[in-house]
Amino acid sequence: MLSDEQLLRYNRQILLHDFDIQGQEKLQRAGVLIVGLGGLGCPAALYLAAAGVGRLVLADGDDVELSNLQRQLAHAQADIGVNKAQSAAATISDINPSVETQVIAHRLTGDALAAAVNDVDLVVDCSDNYPTRFELNRACITARVPLVSAAAVRSEGQLTVFDPASGGPCYRCLYPTEGADTALSCSESGVLAPVVGVFGALQAMEALKLLAGYGEPLLGQLLLMDLRSGHQQQLKLPVRPDCPDCSSLR
Repeated sequence: MLSDEQLLRYNRQILLHDFDIQGQEKLQRAGVLIVGLGGLGCPAALYLAAAGVGRLVLADGDDVELSNLQRQLAHAQADIGVNKAQSAAATISDINPSVETQVIAHRLTGDALAAAVNDVDLVVDCSDNYPTRFELNRACITARVPLVSAAAVRSEGQLTVFDPASGGPCYRCLYPTEGADTALSCSESGVLAPVVGVFGALQAMEALKLLAGYGEPLLGQLLLMDLRSGHQQQLKLPVRPDCPDCSSLR
């Protein structure tokens, strides 16, 4: 049940006829795990908090550095040296104090990762390395929890939703071979600040659609965009029948 203050706060999205109060109440009851509070995780977390998701679990083992402030807008100059999940939680509290935040100030792995995934309705993958992405994919498959995944570097990015429990592909269907330890990084290749902002915001949009039952999420679809040229395309992601991670669901 929404309070008068919440009805006023969320009025603009409640006005959407196919979102309405029912969609807002679903957000209020939802829990979301955000893995990584960097360039993607900051906008994703802030938009989910502002939209009224009831509980956000924020996981990141890194501290804020000066070079992060160009694009990681949940952190400020005074947060340098502070754990990123803690810094983001403080910013969220300023934006929407009714959102419950849980801080995990270390890298999630093993049993701790499995427990965190089992405790939420949806996971947003904003990590920057392949081992975490593959392990998170397996944890979400086991828990049957949808995974919103994005990556961005330079002026380019990609976005999709994985939910093999509903019949779609998983992260390993897209990347069948577990290879290098680290994905293409902003520190090596560079990135314009709005690029991660756009894709982090799009991750939040996909999460809201899934949680509220609104619109058409990018299930089994890969959105590719190059913001330098404005070029974009949407590709269908097939299920790999022999996928070692998700084939057991079929």
